[in-house]
Amino acid sequence: MTVQTIVPNLWFDTKALEAAEYWVSVFSGRIGAAARPKSEIVNVSRYPTDVFDGAKKAGDVLTVDFTIEGQRFTAINGGPQFTFDEAVSFLVNCESQEEIDELWEKLGAGGEHGPCGWLKDKYGLSWQIVPAEMDELITGGDEEGRKRAFATMMQMGKIDIAELRRAYKGA
Repeated sequence: MTVQTIVPNLWFDTKALEAAEYWVSVFSGRIGAAARPKSEIVNVSRYPTDVFDGAKKAGDVLTVDFTIEGQRFTAINGGPQFTFDEAVSFLVNCESQEEIDELWEKLGAGGEHGPCGWLKDKYGLSWQIVPAEMDELITGGDEEGRKRAFATMMQMGKIDIAELRRAYKGA
């Protein structure tokens, strides 16, 4: 087993465990999940004493270590000082339109759908839900095809793979 040397650490005020459980449930139930690495809560640590002028109590969740499809993450309940913004997002490569549709709905529920396959989930974390072939369609060898596919993508919210393919081919 390879040790992951870079682990995304996500800062919350109080909802680290709730968010981690939500993301694990979304990806554990994802189409094709049985063929992918496991998504699970690995460890939950708790504050040993009251801290932050009583804002965090002994026993409150401090950190949650979890995996999504084998990718390790940590979430911390550090306080209200920091929130997520679009400067950081997680890109999910999907093999089919069905996967895109599923994650677009599940991760977008209670959040905000944005342009070009981007959405913000109910915890404020940004995700890019894209086809695995996106790079090929946007950076492929056919310059005119790339331009058409890119222009088409710029008009989309949820990505439509078939429409991007048609644009790339000039159909």
